[in-house]
Amino acid sequence: MASTPEYVQFVCEQVAPAGEIRTRKMFGEYMVYVNEKPLLLVCDNTVYIRIHDAISPFMADAQRGLPYVGAKEHYVLDIENAQHAVNVITTLEPLVPIPTPRKKKAK
Repeated sequence: MASTPEYVQFVCEQVAPAGEIRTRKMFGEYMVYVNEKPLLLVCDNTVYIRIHDAISPFMADAQRGLPYVGAKEHYVLDIENAQHAVNVITTLEPLVPIPTPRKKKAK
């Protein structure tokens, strides 16, 4: 089951205080970018964030899961608690680099 656009909009509203938010639909699910950095995966109306030492104190009681088959394990972010979600994101965001565009292969 793919995530609904309404749920993705709700996620964006909850984390809006964390910075500039945009989404990108990928493989039927969504990546949420904060200040141009890919931080959240929204899969099956569940929000995932990468496991990182910097946010482990915030996520000690969080569930873990796989956003899709073949993915690494992620924390499941409680998006209902907007302040907690923003705190987690603002802690992780400075540590994540902005992705560099991939070079296209020459033919």
